[in-house]
Amino acid sequence: MSESISEKPIIQRRSDASSCSYSGKGDAAIVDVTECDHCTRYPNRWCRIREYLREPAAEFFGIMFLIIFGVGGDLQVVLSSNPNVAPTSKGSYLSLNFGWAVGVALGVYVSGGISGGHINPAVTLALATVRNFPWKKVPIYMAAQLMGALCGAGIVYANYFHAIDLYEGGPGVRTVPGTASLFSTYALDYMTPVSCFFSEFLASAALMMVILAITDKRNNPPAPGLVPVALFITILGIGASLGMETSYAINPARDLGPRLLTAMVGYGRDVFTYRSQYWLWCPILAPFLGMQFGALFYDLFLFTGSESIINKPDAETQKRHLHACPQQRNKVPAGADSV
Repeated sequence: MSESISEKPIIQRRSDASSCSYSGKGDAAIVDVTECDHCTRYPNRWCRIREYLREPAAEFFGIMFLIIFGVGGDLQVVLSSNPNVAPTSKGSYLSLNFGWAVGVALGVYVSGGISGGHINPAVTLALATVRNFPWKKVPIYMAAQLMGALCGAGIVYANYFHAIDLYEGGPGVRTVPGTASLFSTYALDYMTPVSCFFSEFLASAALMMVILAITDKRNNPPAPGLVPVALFITILGIGASLGMETSYAINPARDLGPRLLTAMVGYGRDVFTYRSQYWLWCPILAPFLGMQFGALFYDLFLFTGSESIINKPDAETQKRHLHACPQQRNKVPAGADSV
């Protein structure tokens, strides 16, 4: 039985093949799906439906993993500091940074080959504004990212709510910022509104520049499959150097999704009224604007690809019927080539 299985030809799909052909044992058969009457992308109805769901589903699960590991790390480290929760503390501030870095890396590994691994509405908007990412996909990506963050926070809350009860001093006791700060971000008391905004703006701009750099084939990109590792280093560095003051949201969905969850499970409206709607102008607006700035700054001075709005042909070039060479085109960070 095993011999008969091993002798079956290996089939590969290649769109540039001229015909449908099969080879024997040890060789890969080349199948042109467009010319082979026996091949289909949709062997059943679900496969056809899944074709429309894959990209938003990838963003959903990618950011869900980000929240599970990031918020989970926050909860484990802080809650374990209470002797009623755990006999010994289970980590430090560095542990929190590792949790978020691991969450980003795994989230991009889960989603990168399908959707590009944005897992951040501010990244999606920046790529649509400055690069050629389709605008029609922006609301779909953002909705999937927000719902993934909300569900990820719900999963972690279900895992830790007994420990939260012990830490807070009783069942149903929930305080803001208190344990609410373990799910979404709250600035330190001495931080002014301008300082809070600048801190998030700076970290978000830096993150966007790194994302564009490590996906720029004319710069110094990491080897295939190592983009998530580069992002791991980046998030770890941001947390270790810029994370103390505002807890480095740098991702509107990462903050709003868990914040919605806390409002639903007993923390109430205080999560939104804290410091005059802090949730809106700091962890949401600052990352959006910071990443717009980072993307524009990178493309103005470093990027030469023709898909950037900075490098579009001007009127004189169009009048001469010239355009960028194909070698100057760089794939928009969406899909397997970006990971």
